[in-house]
Amino acid sequence: MPVIIDGTNGITQAGEFNSDSSFGFKNRIINGAMVINQRAFSGTITTDNTYTLDRFAARMSQASKYSVAQSSAAPAGFTNSLLATSLSSYALTATDFFGIQHSIEGYNTADLGWGTANGKTVTLSFWVNSSLTGTFGGQLFNDAGSVSSGYTYSYTITVANTWQQVSITVPAPPNSTTWGTTNSFGIVAWFNLGTGTTYSTAPNVWNTSFFGGPTGNTSVVGTNGATFYITGVQLEVGSTATSFDYRPYGTETSLCQRYYVKYSSSGAQNQALLIGVVGGSTSAGICSTNFGNPMRASPTASYSGSSTLRIYDGSVVPAITSIGNSSSSTTGAVDFIASGGGLTTGRAALIIPNGSPCYVDFSAEL
Repeated sequence: MPVIIDGTNGITQAGEFNSDSSFGFKNRIINGAMVINQRAFSGTITTDNTYTLDRFAARMSQASKYSVAQSSAAPAGFTNSLLATSLSSYALTATDFFGIQHSIEGYNTADLGWGTANGKTVTLSFWVNSSLTGTFGGQLFNDAGSVSSGYTYSYTITVANTWQQVSITVPAPPNSTTWGTTNSFGIVAWFNLGTGTTYSTAPNVWNTSFFGGPTGNTSVVGTNGATFYITGVQLEVGSTATSFDYRPYGTETSLCQRYYVKYSSSGAQNQALLIGVVGGSTSAGICSTNFGNPMRASPTASYSGSSTLRIYDGSVVPAITSIGNSSSSTTGAVDFIASGGGLTTGRAALIIPNGSPCYVDFSAEL
């Protein structure tokens, strides 16, 4: 809303001012514009809860029914979207579910007061484009592992292959419900690609279990080659969708790296991925490093495999044989175990490629 400052420094507010949606962390969705893709993910969804573009996971009850990729197709004001493409003409069974999920940490939703007498109304908005028309929807719920409270929503796509903005106003849940307020699940946003009758229900009402879509929802996975694009995802306080909350690219990347961070190299041996200290014996060196940002929880560490990484302490470069986070640290202290001996305890050490493309990554996703 415009604020007018006159010549005597008097301030006049023109129109209604929604302070809850105007300052601070307005959009509780991270990477809602789909610009961050640290994993460089593009492929078929074969495992349930596969993270694709940062902070967006692909969910499914049957493997290999759709793929996900980052797309450059987007409405005005955006440059990227998440694209889901059906890989077959799959007939849903009663207990099937397919969707895109965004899990918001409880620290980022605690102020909403959900489950208390002070619960706030929120608005979910996004841009969507599908090759199919019909009834679509999703759900906001409280825990991806055991849903005990969820609000199923519905919207209609009337024109195929055309961008349209969707806005869903969601009232606060009943006071008796439980919502995370720390580093566990706060609110989970589900965008439906097809659910069977077991997980479909009448929309616009709070339920006590998972219902991924409204009754009669359009199944994207039911039509071979069907496409579903989504971007500009925003969840904010209030009953009206406001302009998308663009944050600086560096800020958005940093927010993503609380949950997942990847260090990659083209393979050149002078490109160190990480820097640490040798802390183990000469036959099995341990290199501790630090993350750029504290992570949500102690992360799971992985790397590109045997023969791709080495530890260099200034004199020897034994191959890394395993990687772990034995200290349960959210800030670093990751262990890189090497073979071959020769490392000197206490020396600075570099984690370097062994001549081929490689990576080290850490995941603390919800």
